[in-house]
Amino acid sequence: MTDMQSSTTAAVLLASGPAGPGSIDDFELFYSRRVLSLLKTRLGRQPLLDLLAKDIEEGNAFLRQSARDSGGSFTSGTTVLETQGLKAGQFLAWMGKAFADENVLLAAQPEHYAMVNKDDGSVHVTENIGPYICSFYLGDWAAEAMAWATDADELLPESTFPHKKATNLFLADGTIVGRVLIQFGDTDEGFSSHLTVYLPSSSPADILEHHLRHFAVEFRNWIMAAATASA
Repeated sequence: MTDMQSSTTAAVLLASGPAGPGSIDDFELFYSRRVLSLLKTRLGRQPLLDLLAKDIEEGNAFLRQSARDSGGSFTSGTTVLETQGLKAGQFLAWMGKAFADENVLLAAQPEHYAMVNKDDGSVHVTENIGPYICSFYLGDWAAEAMAWATDADELLPESTFPHKKATNLFLADGTIVGRVLIQFGDTDEGFSSHLTVYLPSSSPADILEHHLRHFAVEFRNWIMAAATASA
């Protein structure tokens, strides 16, 4: 065990100094986001992808092999977020516009490297799936993309969750490596988000766990950005 690891039993509290609100964790998060945004901007999309080319190759190989080993079966998990002060329709209207701005999409999650809209309606995404950096496509979110989800155990009642979107995740060679089903319904206080990801069943459990955390971070940030825009 290193000295840094052994010190985790200690507690450090901010007694005085900064005039603004927030904890030391808040300060670190702010600075981490700022430096990451600066580096991504200075590098630019393609040089960043070139830098990560070997990692992407390894990540895509992992996804492809996982899909083959799973024989088309998937394991799912769902992140649920409860929002106050904003309705589902407001968020989705904002989100529809946000998907046209890559900077907004990248800012939502530190492990977003590229999110590019394609002419066929798909989105080319480069991000982490667990520890792997992967480059894949989100299919069109049109109504017909819901077809595979009609029998999904995670499908919620239309009466309370009328906003539903589903899509496949696939590699450039067409291999389906995952699926996403997202559902939104209004509550008295705001709205509820049920964010389900399906990954190949042969994938280690921690891969799914980390993507549920990934969802929590990116959608929380998008919801907060939508709330700020609506204020």
